[in-house]
Amino acid sequence: MLRVAVIGSGPSGCYTAQSLVQQHPRVRVDVLDRLPCPYGLVRYGVAPDHEKIKSLQNNLRAVLEHERVRFLGGVAVGPGGVPVERLRELYHAVVYCVGAATDRRLGVPGEDLPGSWSATDFVSWYSAHPDAVQGAFLRGVRSAVVIGVGNVAVDVTRMLARGATELSATDMPHTALAALASSGVTLIHMVGRRGPSQARFTTKELRELGTLPDTGVAVDPAEAALDPAYPDPSALPAPQRRNVEVLRGWTGAPEPGARRLIRLRFFLRPVELVARGDRVGAVRFERTVPDGHGGVTGTGRFEEIEGQLVLRSVGYRGVPLEGLPFDPATGTVPHLAGRVLREGAVAPGEYVAGWIKRGPTGVIGTNRPCAKETVTSLLGDAALLTDRDPLGDPVAALRAGGVEPVEWTGWQAIERAEAELGASLGRNTVKLPDWESLMAAARAAGA
Repeated sequence: MLRVAVIGSGPSGCYTAQSLVQQHPRVRVDVLDRLPCPYGLVRYGVAPDHEKIKSLQNNLRAVLEHERVRFLGGVAVGPGGVPVERLRELYHAVVYCVGAATDRRLGVPGEDLPGSWSATDFVSWYSAHPDAVQGAFLRGVRSAVVIGVGNVAVDVTRMLARGATELSATDMPHTALAALASSGVTLIHMVGRRGPSQARFTTKELRELGTLPDTGVAVDPAEAALDPAYPDPSALPAPQRRNVEVLRGWTGAPEPGARRLIRLRFFLRPVELVARGDRVGAVRFERTVPDGHGGVTGTGRFEEIEGQLVLRSVGYRGVPLEGLPFDPATGTVPHLAGRVLREGAVAPGEYVAGWIKRGPTGVIGTNRPCAKETVTSLLGDAALLTDRDPLGDPVAALRAGGVEPVEWTGWQAIERAEAELGASLGRNTVKLPDWESLMAAARAAGA
């Protein structure tokens, strides 16, 4: 029997476990996660109003309920948790699917002013991540600036414009729902340093902005016209062409009378976050123009956009995991077809999949072929890996080390507690928002 640990229960971890049990009849997989809840960014990153995407949890659930797969939540790996070396003693192989755990920074003055956050912070808050900062994101905010033009930027922009009526049916935590319902935000700027044809959002996400109740959308026609592809997008690949066509439809005057306005701005590069009193009050941008090679160059002309809330959404980045090699230039673990490389040589029994392997690129489905490649490498090494026997039962070893894993029954107890919380609030399922309530619910399974 081949015993494998998969670290991380998001899409890449679940697809790795699925590929393993599909391709090898004598493999047992333990899926370990630092959190007591599975599904990774499907639970804590997908916007709560995107119910179709969130329904992917049902597919991931089927993997974790497989007879040869075991979920072990609440198990941290690295400092303060289970050392990487200990995992190698307990399993024939370990696959790290730990994602990209932090966000990229702007690297401009004023970035740490109160009121300036990463989009990741904001998403974690309204998604009830137990590590979320419980900040007063929206207090006193009239105008917000979202820096970035990818799908996460669209998500947070949409959440800022959503009303309580549309969000009350979601699993959003009650405190976040109440804050968004009472929000005074009436103007949201989403700003990119390049043009419409280079924006990273998908057309489906983009179009949603135009369907929000009581919300207008506007694109500056002069900024849009700077894009070389804007007058005739026919030569663009289909995704970019569709984006440009949607944006062209918003260059006229927005519908009058809307309570909120979303302004999509282009060819503006942030150079400073400007304080107003004791918090951020505006962002100073430099106007850019296309450089003829797919990039932009500064013009030396500047403008300020007011915003008491600034959310940067310029990408994710992997972080080092103690005991594993790490390439700071790419934010990934060096590998060869998923096999971890230590000083250029393959490290037997250590593998990576997902964003920590390839960087934060692609969509959820991209993790399937990525996981399959890694599993092919692992199973190709199976004869070498099974030359030694792991040391005892991993769960018993974890408990002996002071770690009490949250097993599948514990996760099911959390689900029941969230359903009960929703019912008590007159809503559907509502997420438990903190470590204490999650662990209390999980412990109730063994009471």
